Order: sequence, then structure tokens, then C-alpha cells
Amino acid sequence: MNHVWGLLAHPDREMRDIKQENETVSHHYTHHVLLMALIPVICAFIGTTQFGWDLGSQQNIPLSLFNAFALAILFYALILGGVAVMGRVIYWMARDYPQRPGLRRCTVFAGYVATPLFISGLVALYPLVWLCVFVGALALVYTGYLLYVGIPMFLNIDREESLRFSGSTLAIGILVFEVLMALTVVLWGYGYQLF
Repeated sequence: MNHVWGLLAHPDREMRDIKQENETVSHHYTHHVLLMALIPVICAFIGTTQFGWDLGSQQNIPLSLFNAFALAILFYALILGGVAVMGRVIYWMARDYPQRPGLRRCTVFAGYVATPLFISGLVALYPLVWLCVFVGALALVYTGYLLYVGIPMFLNIDREESLRFSGSTLAIGILVFEVLMALTVVLWGYGYQLF
């Protein structure tokens, strides 16, 4: 958790600090990912049970506590799985680099890069669909910036090559993010019909 502010305020310096640490995946998950992933889950739980999804049609769609709790557990698992998938994507994409980091380091890096996406989950306290999409898009842009800043240090490559790597990784990340968003909207928005 001590890297959150640094990733937002001074990402260059924070990425250097993260690279120097030899953090395990279990330590990273228990001290960063598991806690940060709770932000969108808890905010969405509160928002959907207290206010309901606001689709802009003057009618909110609230969820019952039972349905929201079941969906929150599923949403949490999807987020954790998304970080693991992105760690594997980074590991796979770095296969041709001589100083390829291990899968463990790639997963840790993916968890830190996802920090803006976790924080953007605060907007789900009042789940207005267009606002959630807008804030999610801004968080995705900043995530791309973190990739661009972190990849050169992480893989020991130059900025030009980093731009290609970051762009490709971000494109795959956007696909993963869109799948998670679609599943989230379906599960949270229409979950009351599923249970």
C-alpha cells in the first residue's frame, strides 16, 4: 500500500523503487491487490444496494443485499483474475527480450499498474453508468501512462521500444478491461434477475 501515493504523484521514482524490491506474488496480493481490489467491490456493493444503477432513465435499479453480496464476491474474483491474466500477458509479451523478468515479477508489475483502475472504483458509490465509464476511461489512460513509464525500467529497454511494448500491452489490457466491465455491468446491472 505504500506505493499507491507514489504511483499517482511521482510514478518514475516509484517504478524505480518497485523494481528494486524483490516482492513475491503472495506478499504483493496480500499487501496491495487484495486490498485495492476491495475499493470497487465495496463501493459497487454500497452503490447498488443504497442507490441502484442509474441508467439515465429516471429509474434506478437497486439490488437486494443478498444479490449484491453474491455478485460482489464474483466481481472480486474477476478483478483478481484480471490482474493475474495481465501478469501472464506481460510475461508472454516479454518472451523475446534478453532480460525477461519472471512470471512473478510480471504479475507484481501488473498489480501496481492496475492501481488507477482500482481507485477509479470509488465512483461506483453512486453507480451512474456514464460517470463510471468516463472515470474508468480516465483511469485506463493513466494506467497506460504507468505502463509507458514502468516498462523501460522493468525490461531495460529504450523509450521507443517501450512505446511499442506498452501500446500492445495496453491494447490487450483494454480488451481484458472491457470484458471485465461488460461482465460487471451484466452481473451488477441485471443481477437481480439472475438470483
